[in-house]
Amino acid sequence: MKIPSDVYPVPAAGPAAHDGQTRRAIVRLLLESGSITAAEIGHRLGISAAGVRRHLDALIEAGDAQANAAAAWQQVGRGRPAKRYRLTPAGRAKLEHTYDDLASAAIRQLREIGGEEAVQEFARRRIDTILAGVTEGPDDVESTAERVAEALTKAGYATTTTKVCGPIQGIQICQHHCPVSHVAEEFPELCEAEQQAMSEILGTHVQRLATIANGDCACTTHVPLNPVQP
Repeated sequence: MKIPSDVYPVPAAGPAAHDGQTRRAIVRLLLESGSITAAEIGHRLGISAAGVRRHLDALIEAGDAQANAAAAWQQVGRGRPAKRYRLTPAGRAKLEHTYDDLASAAIRQLREIGGEEAVQEFARRRIDTILAGVTEGPDDVESTAERVAEALTKAGYATTTTKVCGPIQGIQICQHHCPVSHVAEEFPELCEAEQQAMSEILGTHVQRLATIANGDCACTTHVPLNPVQP
């Protein structure tokens, strides 16, 4: 996902420009990772621990990020658990696309004119347009899930896939940003159409574990690796 330049502007040149680019890169990592340690940020961006802390402190002071103690399962090695950082609702809201009110008003009008079916049809056509072409390629679940994630990322959803091992093996498709989350709070048809389209494309029943519209840090969809007919 491209971080809007009007939210974290980059000056034309000089040290300030480099700082702006670094700040935007850190915001993107916070967005895509859900939560991440300062050490992981430094390693991935190739910057010093002091530099990472300076940017994180600035984001926290602005109310855009927060630090939380790591859960037991997130601890690696011995010693004191490292803090994990994530965007706050306010920080995430700065990245939301504009015109939410206009979009909501338009869908309300659509419901008044065409009823519930019209809203459902609109939601389905929208996600079908986003996912157009993802069935072209290897038809195994993992490959198809990767193409779904790529299509969603191009549409602004900052999506990744993670393989899940254990008793219930599968792929988790995680949308770390939703450009229509505020609209989806009022019109869950958008989320329902998205889940249905994924199920049909992947050829298996998929389960929504979390959604940004419901206050979670990501929209997470579990896809079993042993496909069954939806």
